[in-house]
Amino acid sequence: METTLVILKPSAVQRALAGKVLSRFELKGLRIAGIKMMQLDEKILREHYAHLVDRPFFPSLLRSMMATPVIVIALSGLDAVKVVRSMTGATNSREAAPGTIRGDFGMSGQENIVHASDTPENAAVEVARFFRPEEIFDYSPLVMPAVYASDEINR
Repeated sequence: METTLVILKPSAVQRALAGKVLSRFELKGLRIAGIKMMQLDEKILREHYAHLVDRPFFPSLLRSMMATPVIVIALSGLDAVKVVRSMTGATNSREAAPGTIRGDFGMSGQENIVHASDTPENAAVEVARFFRPEEIFDYSPLVMPAVYASDEINR
């Protein structure tokens, strides 16, 4: 099973969408491996968004991501990164397809409800950035045989 990181951004927290968004991931069959609320600071955001630090919109991104606490979630499942990215939709919420999280709940490119890891390699780095090893749990929900075929469960 693959694990990916999702951040419910301040836009989700402020709009009371956390439960609705998390429910979508659970209903899809992804397993919560770790979850917590935290206040992000400039240090962790500069590390997390290192590829955007030199962009003109970065100061606005910092303000946005520090506006309220966020909810960080490690989700596990087969092809979890690809599945979550598909569920979140295009970065600019106005361009995101209906049925996606951003398409259904967002209207902004920046205030776009969620962050989702883009590759399995980045997911591993991001999960480690936000969770200590003892905060990630490996367990088998009773519904697993109804979510995956028997030959998929142990992948």
